[in-house]
Amino acid sequence: MKRKLLLILSSFCACILIGAQYSSGTPFLVGSTGVSVKMETMPTMVRLTLSGPSNSFLGLGAGDEGMASGADGFIYNSASARDYTFNGVGVTPSADAAQDWTVTSNTISGSTRTVVATRSLSGGAGDAPIANAAGTVNVFVARGDGTLTLSYHGAAKRDYATLGMNYDAALAADDVNLQGKIMMYPNPSKGTVNFKNSESIKSIRVYDSSGRFIVSPKLKNSSIDLNRLSPGTYFLEIEANDGVKSFEKLIKN
Repeated sequence: MKRKLLLILSSFCACILIGAQYSSGTPFLVGSTGVSVKMETMPTMVRLTLSGPSNSFLGLGAGDEGMASGADGFIYNSASARDYTFNGVGVTPSADAAQDWTVTSNTISGSTRTVVATRSLSGGAGDAPIANAAGTVNVFVARGDGTLTLSYHGAAKRDYATLGMNYDAALAADDVNLQGKIMMYPNPSKGTVNFKNSESIKSIRVYDSSGRFIVSPKLKNSSIDLNRLSPGTYFLEIEANDGVKSFEKLIKN
């Protein structure tokens, strides 16, 4: 299952740009899979965008050999996990112990689902590091055969691509606006939730899926401890020091 080259976007920037950002360009369909892919990198994180049929799981793996044992992957599916490791061809991937991908957007338009997820450039144990630099990234993609449950995708529903990462001036400007944004991770979480720019947080209130107030945890070392909560879906009301409130959905495993 070696890859066949589908796309290389060249015209790399020859200059050295400190803190630069890079993008694979406009989302594109990979072969006949019906899945489009876009990857963007910033100084501290990578952002992945996958689009495909809303009734099918959507997966992306690192490397040029599909489902190679030990290969890193992201899979949107009916389970709560998103961060996976492949175990070889024909073997169901395993969810990583640490879920380093955080889904920031999951929208459906017509019959198409678009999932946006972020993680640090280095990721965690078993994750493939991604450079914030010009170059190429080998990936393979697959989608479910009309199911969100992990299962055999069918030969026509998987293919390979080489992403060309080029300097993106618009992305660089956008990243400036993200520098002070409060972000939580991992999500799903086993209990400990971390926050980027936690110094901007005034308070946090946790509600269950019915809207009932549960607890107002205290921040300690940029993290909160929700280990006592039962597995399920919760909503966090995060109030910043300037009084602005935001709401984040959290899945507790």
